[in-house]
Amino acid sequence: MTGSLNFRRILGGLTIAVVMAAIFIADTVTDYAIAFAVFYCAVLLAATNLYSVRTVSWLSAACITLTIVSFYLTNDGEYEIGLLNTAISLVAIGITSLLGIKIMAARTAAEVSQARLQQLSRITSLGEMAASIAHEVNQPLGAIIASSNACQRWLNFEPPNMEKARLAIERIIADANRASAVITRIRALTRGEAPQASLFDMNQAIVEVVQFSRNELDRHNISLKLSLAENLPKVFADRIQLQQVLGNLLNNAIESIRQNSRNPHREIEFTTQVDEQGALLVGITDSGKGFSNDALEHMFDAFWTEKETGVGLGLAISRTIMEANQGRIWASHRPEGGARFQFILPLNHSVASS
Repeated sequence: MTGSLNFRRILGGLTIAVVMAAIFIADTVTDYAIAFAVFYCAVLLAATNLYSVRTVSWLSAACITLTIVSFYLTNDGEYEIGLLNTAISLVAIGITSLLGIKIMAARTAAEVSQARLQQLSRITSLGEMAASIAHEVNQPLGAIIASSNACQRWLNFEPPNMEKARLAIERIIADANRASAVITRIRALTRGEAPQASLFDMNQAIVEVVQFSRNELDRHNISLKLSLAENLPKVFADRIQLQQVLGNLLNNAIESIRQNSRNPHREIEFTTQVDEQGALLVGITDSGKGFSNDALEHMFDAFWTEKETGVGLGLAISRTIMEANQGRIWASHRPEGGARFQFILPLNHSVASS
């Protein structure tokens, strides 16, 4: 790159020297009435694309000097006309030099700004990745804390309930592995890596996600309905990533119902089915407070949220995951009040895996 630029500058310098010499000769041997010196302006403009401000300034001084020398060496034509043309040429050279230098300064400022924007973009990407990891790991870490407290209570019994404590420890290990897998998947997403797809049972994946949130559902007296299609074909996608999406949607539904305390009907429903196009359609509806039409337009945008304590990353991450797995996610209003989220995934394994 540097060698190519140096070659261009050398070639450009030789071309400029030849052109300036030609302009000087033509301006000298022709009549005063012909202002060949104005062509120095083109030379200066060409130079702004190759050289520094200092070089262009020296080149401008050289053009002015050559114009004056040419005026004194010219013998043909009326002197007054020659004086006027020379003055016009000098003004044009001066203005062109000034504009060229301003263009170069603006170009340099733009390059600096672009470099700063690229650096800011990298920093923002790192910040988004950190925020995404923090957001997604929060759920398994919360489950680890709850299981740890439960384990401590079982061990404090007289005599200690070792079986219950063992089950709590198994949940801690499972949640720790889940948190590690989540971090790995999010890092892969931010690097643009392909999902680690495999065939799996979506119904079973939903049941596992529900188990992780069973305590939250019971604590807030929320009933859960699973309307899962029988003999559902297996889907080819990244199981852990899809369970992240399911977990996000379930957590959002629980929080929405908690905020809608006036509604005594507290229910969440998962549905699965094969749609008319032969794709897997998964839905989750809740009887929570729902959302506004404005929220419907922006809820999948990163860092956009109506929650007072929300970060605005859960649904943005979910959309990224669905797109990475060749799927699509969307939201709509539940007719009875509340929200409905649905996503679709292809069941054509040969296409999905290509």
